[in-house]
Amino acid sequence: MADNVPIDIIRSHEDEVDRESAEQKETLYPLSAPLEVDEDEKYKHDVAPDGGYGWVCIACVFWINAHTWGINSSYGVFLSYYLSNDVFPNTSALSYAFTGGLSISCALLVAPVATHMIHKLGVRFVLNLGIFFETLSLIGASFATQKWHIFLSQGVCFGWGMGFLFVGSVGITPQWFDKHRGVAMGINAAGSGLGGLMYSLAVGAIIPRYGLAWAFRILGIISCVVNLVCCNLLRDRNKAVGSRFTAFHLPLLRRPEFLLFLGWGVFSMLGYVALLFSVANFALSVGLSSHQGSIVSALLNLGQGLGRPFVGMFSDRLGRINIATFLTFLCGLFCLVIWTSADSMGVVCFFAVLVGTVAGTYWATVSPVLAEIIGIRDLPSGLSITWLTLVVPCTVSEPIALQLRSHGIGGETSYLHVQIFTGFMYIGASMCLWVVRGWKVGELERALASRDSVVQSGPLAGVNGGNEKQNCPATISPALEATETNIPLWAPVSLVRRMISLKKV
Repeated sequence: MADNVPIDIIRSHEDEVDRESAEQKETLYPLSAPLEVDEDEKYKHDVAPDGGYGWVCIACVFWINAHTWGINSSYGVFLSYYLSNDVFPNTSALSYAFTGGLSISCALLVAPVATHMIHKLGVRFVLNLGIFFETLSLIGASFATQKWHIFLSQGVCFGWGMGFLFVGSVGITPQWFDKHRGVAMGINAAGSGLGGLMYSLAVGAIIPRYGLAWAFRILGIISCVVNLVCCNLLRDRNKAVGSRFTAFHLPLLRRPEFLLFLGWGVFSMLGYVALLFSVANFALSVGLSSHQGSIVSALLNLGQGLGRPFVGMFSDRLGRINIATFLTFLCGLFCLVIWTSADSMGVVCFFAVLVGTVAGTYWATVSPVLAEIIGIRDLPSGLSITWLTLVVPCTVSEPIALQLRSHGIGGETSYLHVQIFTGFMYIGASMCLWVVRGWKVGELERALASRDSVVQSGPLAGVNGGNEKQNCPATISPALEATETNIPLWAPVSLVRRMISLKKV
């Protein structure tokens, strides 16, 4: 019958159907009111390259960390030299301790400023500004003759340089990697360990031969050259991922999981700074020489350099929050069990290498863990608040450690109270992140339940061969839907259950 219908009638009928379809589209989606694109959806499907030029960025950030945090890690050798020699008259041990913490706290204090400047002036400008301040600080410290000179140069100015370099570079690697983000960040963090190893040994050898002034000048020249090359090879993906460079995204502070994340950082830094700057001087308290103290400090940094890539690798495989929680707790355990019984060169060196592999877990996992909690787009804002929160603990940690030292009748110094303080700070940090783990497991369960309910009740629910069950429209009872999608994330009983569950998060 269809073959007998004239062709012009068929074409006129098709034209009429096309016109009706066009009218329906115009009614549903009028040209005068185009659909608005959700900003979150716009960048939701960005796929990280997981390689390519990202490997160049990893190498650059690695060496930037080596010549910022690595040089700062060698302050333990400087501190041991300051305490053993009357370098700056009328300067107490407490004042010297504040200098080391001041550099870290100033680096974190400029984080909001650096974040805002990245938004206005770009990453490269901020990185080169950091190079200027760091070089100025080290060269200026070589001419220091009074204690306030060293506070301004090795403390404040170096901290500014380190802060601009760190904030400018720390968010670049996560933009290039997704599946292997933990390994990439672990390699980056290993740079500070390798730098600390190199410069702890170098400073320990340079000061006796060439003096304190030339030690600063050599560090300043080398760091300037290396950082100039690396900073100008870095390439960010801020536009591709739609990064929000808001210095203070205050709604984050209303989220309990973010506040617990900050607690993890505060307790970790109270333990980390005390451990990092106390080990070299602790070696002197058990009868070792200044040279042996510099070796112990170098071995601690060697442990950090060796351990951090493995921290990243295991976090990708076993869960980033899982590994961060476990290794933070393990570091506290090492301090309480091994450090308290270290009384010889062999045991002290063994402790330094072993604890070094887990002491810097925070720096190796902070960005991946925060990305799991708040997402990649809000990562710059979250990190900015985090760095500002860490200013106080980084400033007071080493002074607290020095005040906790006890002196015996014969002038012997005991670090037992320092060791206990450091161990419990790390354990407290792990407790905070353990609770966050319970929240994250609940969040994943709720997301999975929501996805399943959408699939079961969606338009494709009845499309599957001749299965009678699946061909029927899927309906979910309100009670079941409430049970699956409205899981009480902070209810104590369910939270504890999720904290002890064996899941990859």
